[in-house]
Amino acid sequence: MEKKKLETKDLITVGIFTAIYFVLFFALGMLGYVPIFYMLLPFLLPIFCGVPFMLFLTKVKTFGMVTIMGTILGGLMLLTGHTYTPLISGIVFGLIADLIFMIGQYKSIKLSIIGYAAFSMWIMGMLVPFWIMKDSFEKMMFDSMGVDYTNAVLSLFAKFAWTFPILAIVGGIIGGYLGLTMLKKHFKKAGIA
Repeated sequence: MEKKKLETKDLITVGIFTAIYFVLFFALGMLGYVPIFYMLLPFLLPIFCGVPFMLFLTKVKTFGMVTIMGTILGGLMLLTGHTYTPLISGIVFGLIADLIFMIGQYKSIKLSIIGYAAFSMWIMGMLVPFWIMKDSFEKMMFDSMGVDYTNAVLSLFAKFAWTFPILAIVGGIIGGYLGLTMLKKHFKKAGIA
C-alpha cells in the first residue's frame, strides 16, 4: 500500500541505498579511463547498479523517494567535477521513474523494470555536455585527461553518440530484470508480484 507522506525512515532508506548505488556506480565508472569502456558506461552502469536499485525498490512505498535518489546522485556528480547537467537529469528521470512506480502502485514487476530503465536515463546527463557545451567540455577533458585519451573518446563519441540513450534503456531493462531475478525472495516478501 502506498503511503502518502515521506517519513524519516524513508529518507534514511534513500540515503543508505543512494550511497550503495553511488559507490558501485563510481567504482564501475573507473572503467571509463579506457576510452572504449567510456562509450559502454551508459550500458554497463545500469546493469550492475540494477541489483541495489531493485532492492531499494522493495522499500519504496512513498512517491518522491526515487526523485530524491536521482537528485542526490546528480548532486554528487556535480560535486565530483561534472557539470550541472547530471543534476537536472537526475531530477527529471527520478521524477519520471517515481511516476511509473506510482502507476504500478509500487507492486508491478513490469513497471518496476520499465521504471528502472527510465531512471537509468539520468546517466545521459553526464554525456549531454558533449552536445550542448562542446568546446568548453572538450577543453576541460584535454586539460584533465590529456590529448591522447580525449582524442580517442571524441573519435568514438562522434561515431557512437546516437547509441547512448538506447544503451542506457537496454542496460536498465537488463539491470532491472537481473535485479528482480536475484532478489525474487525480497520482492515476494515486499508483496510485489
